[in-house]
Amino acid sequence: MTTEATLPTTSATPTARQVWTRTRGILLALLLLMAAAVAIAALRSGDRHGRLDPRSADAYGSHAVAALLADQGVSTRVVTTLDQARAAAGPDTTLLVAAPDLLTPGQQSRLRAATAASGGRTVLVAPDSPSLGRLAPGVTADPAPGFDATVAPACALPAARRAGTAQTGDGVRYSTTAPGADSCYPSDGLPTLVRVPQRDGGDTVLLGSPGILYNDRLDQEGNASLALQLLGSRTHLVWYLPSLTDTPATTGTGERGFFDLLPSGWLWGTLQLFVAAALAALWRARRFGPLVPEKLPVAIRASETTEGRARLYRKVNARDRAAAALRSATRTRLAPLVGVPATQAHSPETLLPALSSRLDGAGQAPHDLLFGPPPGDDAALVSLADRLDALEREVRRP
Repeated sequence: MTTEATLPTTSATPTARQVWTRTRGILLALLLLMAAAVAIAALRSGDRHGRLDPRSADAYGSHAVAALLADQGVSTRVVTTLDQARAAAGPDTTLLVAAPDLLTPGQQSRLRAATAASGGRTVLVAPDSPSLGRLAPGVTADPAPGFDATVAPACALPAARRAGTAQTGDGVRYSTTAPGADSCYPSDGLPTLVRVPQRDGGDTVLLGSPGILYNDRLDQEGNASLALQLLGSRTHLVWYLPSLTDTPATTGTGERGFFDLLPSGWLWGTLQLFVAAALAALWRARRFGPLVPEKLPVAIRASETTEGRARLYRKVNARDRAAAALRSATRTRLAPLVGVPATQAHSPETLLPALSSRLDGAGQAPHDLLFGPPPGDDAALVSLADRLDALEREVRRP
């Protein structure tokens, strides 16, 4: 029975210590990056906690509005899915959509179909261009905010006239061509609150800034009066907060990928980084072209070059490469001594028969010595070098 010899592990396979030495810098940088991200997230975790949530008493929550509406007999119910919001639409209901731009195009179309003929009121908080075409046809947005947050009504809408000045001017501004629409609270000439009447007595209200709904701004100017009149015109208020649990529309246009969820600024910033990296690579890269020989400023002894190369091999434990270099040089020197052409010096079928006839069976088997496996340790490498020298002396002997 023959057994297949197992070659020793060569020095090309890195050890665990070598892997750790090479990767510890990268791992440390990743750990520092993760620690910084966690620290930033922890510091900013409370900035907008519970934003526009009627259950939140934080600065950016809307619990104060819900409490005042409850005193007036208006019930407030929070929903987090599109199906719940569509089912709640009706003539005695005000549907507030806290983040209409987060809905997919398919969801926006379904929401519009449910509210257009419901006879109730739909309040859209700071809708921008992506959603206006589907949720409020005939209205366009100018995303540039105005200079003054507090603006006067400047319209005939009773709710706005009773509320007086309010802080709606620091958000989205609108233009509308819808018939019978009320354009209020102009900032730099464009309204920040638009009411578009619908058939069956309903209407859609576009609120350019969510500021009048925040807890910390409700007691300023006419914010409270305007918020209560816009949200308290019906006996029921349904507060729609889109969430991740809300299933998108099943159509292909309603599905959103990972890149669709990223803000456009991140995508442009990443593209700029790639362009900068490419320009830096072109600037610092080596120029292509033929190699140009250059004389050394000083003469270097061959022994120093040999020692330097040996130190490099030893530093990376490249015993396989060192052994291959020793064997190749020995075969090159032995070939002309036994009458083998230089082109056949590294062919076992040509070199070994000629070498065996020269040795007459003396010494060690030349096959393992000249074409064998790489040594397993440094001692075996030194022994291989000594045996190669002995073989060459034996061949050179008259």
